[in-house]
Amino acid sequence: MTHALVVIDMQNDFCPGGALAVTDGDSVVAGINARMAQAGAVILTQDWHPVGHSSFARQHKDRAPMESVNMPYGAQVLWPDHCVQGSKGAEFHPDLDTNRADLILRKGFRRDIDSYSAFFENDRTTQTGLDGYLRTRGITELEFAGLATDFCVAWSALDAARLGYKVRVLTSLCRGIDVNGSMEQALENLRGAGVELV
Repeated sequence: MTHALVVIDMQNDFCPGGALAVTDGDSVVAGINARMAQAGAVILTQDWHPVGHSSFARQHKDRAPMESVNMPYGAQVLWPDHCVQGSKGAEFHPDLDTNRADLILRKGFRRDIDSYSAFFENDRTTQTGLDGYLRTRGITELEFAGLATDFCVAWSALDAARLGYKVRVLTSLCRGIDVNGSMEQALENLRGAGVELV
């Protein structure tokens, strides 16, 4: 078994009606469940922010969601409060087959730094532990699905490619936010890194 499906942040707050809803975000759940049956392993990631996380716009005076600010680790898009630990919004979409998961990895739980990628926090050096887990299991090929294409999916896939994995993004099983052209930029970056878009 060398292949894993990594399902990024299929949580209520990223689905219609959620605090940071991705258009049609829930439409990929059935397809993701079907894909799990073909995967050697399944990893689910879960955004897991404490109350008052530094990426929340309301923590910054006179700033609004979708604006950018400079943090000690670089540029950061500000978001509405979302995926707060223990909240309904942080729960996985109720139709997602979480029983199939080999690992559930929580990210973004440190108050002062965001974490888009399943591999690294946004300082690009603090690891989540996923790389070590995959290597100890002998997994070398990764498929990515989930939300959102242009942020957490793209950052995770780019890091996976940089770490030497064979990477595919299942674009039909992802949906994006598209903040100021972020979708086009993300797809360009993925192609440039040799990520297969299918």
